[in-house]
Amino acid sequence: MDYADPLKNYREQFIIPQHHNKDLIYFTGNSLGLQPKKTRTYLLQELNDWGKYGVEGHFLAKNPWLSYHETLTDKMAKIVGALPQETVMMNQLTVNLHLLMVSFYRPNPKRFKILCESKAFPSDQYALQSQIKFHGYTIEEALIEVEPRKGEFNIREEDIEAAIEKNKDSLALIMIGGVNYFSGQVFDMKRITEAGHKAGAIVGFDLAHAAGNIELNLHDWNVDFASWCTYKYLNSGPGSVGGVFVHEKNLKNLDLPLFAGWWGHDKTTRFLMDKTFIPMNTAERWQLSNAPVLSMAACRASLDIFEEVGMPALIEKSKQLTAYLEFIIQEINLQKNNCLQIITPKENRGSQISIIAIGYNKDLFNKLTANGVVPDWREPNVIRCSTVALYNSFEDIYHFGQILSSLL
Repeated sequence: MDYADPLKNYREQFIIPQHHNKDLIYFTGNSLGLQPKKTRTYLLQELNDWGKYGVEGHFLAKNPWLSYHETLTDKMAKIVGALPQETVMMNQLTVNLHLLMVSFYRPNPKRFKILCESKAFPSDQYALQSQIKFHGYTIEEALIEVEPRKGEFNIREEDIEAAIEKNKDSLALIMIGGVNYFSGQVFDMKRITEAGHKAGAIVGFDLAHAAGNIELNLHDWNVDFASWCTYKYLNSGPGSVGGVFVHEKNLKNLDLPLFAGWWGHDKTTRFLMDKTFIPMNTAERWQLSNAPVLSMAACRASLDIFEEVGMPALIEKSKQLTAYLEFIIQEINLQKNNCLQIITPKENRGSQISIIAIGYNKDLFNKLTANGVVPDWREPNVIRCSTVALYNSFEDIYHFGQILSSLL
């Protein structure tokens, strides 16, 4: 399979961490993607232009800093299935969620509730809880968390729809992670959006574990807004710049409340430095500050690879890698009395498989790490493995299976 893989040479474009002079088996691209080799070159270009031009680099740099964020827009829009004017790269994920909720969570005495999935990423829960309290409501009255049924690990789409229907008269916002970080479940975002809009609610998504991982069609799905980070599947480096989507229909409302900053001001008159805010008619309206160029340079290095490969080819290989990982786990189960339980739904998954190691604790994870495997551990006994199409191989998965089997 590695020999026949049309994307096999892209592994060589990444720096693979070493373990005893061999490549690590790196399965944590869902936490922090590996560094593209070209990232150093992209960063050095901006550092050299900074040294060469100083402040004039905003205009004279090879990639002028004044409009640097615009060099990322088209590539990112393709990855998330958006129009360029609906997309902007800025800040980090949770900052962006808060800024978007200023515009899209507008509670009133009739509609004030927020619906999310249970066991959402904690940062999302903190953001939602703090927004609720900021507007004068209590978490108990305003936050609806949809849970898996007893004995199950994934949330049924019909249960999400039932919760929406039950609260349709009081629901202001639906905000769900497109891919659940813990289980790896991919939610039917189109279906959720349709149900939410039918109930009169705004619908947004956290795409931290979705962008660069699964097929997204945010514009066609009619999603109101979304935000994501770029340091996971998009390989832009720790804490790097995030992304925002605001649907075209919402861009037409220039009176939509938001927190304003000068980079959201009409760029044709921005430097007249007038005190009256004139909002841009694109998603750039939500920008507050000028671009973090060094962070964006690292992001651009990775997005250029995505542009070259294309999401359809990445998704096709991802499906094959994940299917092979599932096969290896089931083979181990035949030998080890079914001590591994996959909790990621086969029909709705991306690059991640989450495994319960029945009867084991974190010592198993520590032994995997000591043997040159880097998955992710989540309490109490879940191992998350993400096989990334750009740099993971079928041989990685095979050796992971050999090592895991020897430790059980």
